[in-house]
Amino acid sequence: MPAAHRPGLRIDAGLTIPESELSWRFSRSSGPGGQGVNTADSRVELIWDVAGSTVLSPLQRERLLERLSSRLVGGVLTIAASEHRAQLRNRDAARARLADVVADALRPSSPSRRRTKPSRGAKERRLAAKKRRTYVKQLRRPPLD
Repeated sequence: MPAAHRPGLRIDAGLTIPESELSWRFSRSSGPGGQGVNTADSRVELIWDVAGSTVLSPLQRERLLERLSSRLVGGVLTIAASEHRAQLRNRDAARARLADVVADALRPSSPSRRRTKPSRGAKERRLAAKKRRTYVKQLRRPPLD
């Protein structure tokens, strides 16, 4: 794809990964494909060096390296796409998947839950329900002689 049509991969309003930082690798896709299965390199791998990227701020780089640590090999993120038979559609799928993964990792974490105590009424309802359940189970027991 010519870089003139795609200046970069837009992640959000503040971040666009330039095409120069993205590299592609193509291979034969597995699965059925008829006569074209041995000739068409339709499987796509999109590779982005997170650790060496110039467009990330130090906070963004740290957050990505921490949250994507299980997916990174040497600071490099690889996204594979082979669900379509056409290479072009797999390229678009890989670009979309990379944008989703990076946007999810950059999203700030939600605030932690504040612990609260159950109200007195909630405690009383819970204990009353336990007493009812105990009574029901006692009725099922055989009589004591």
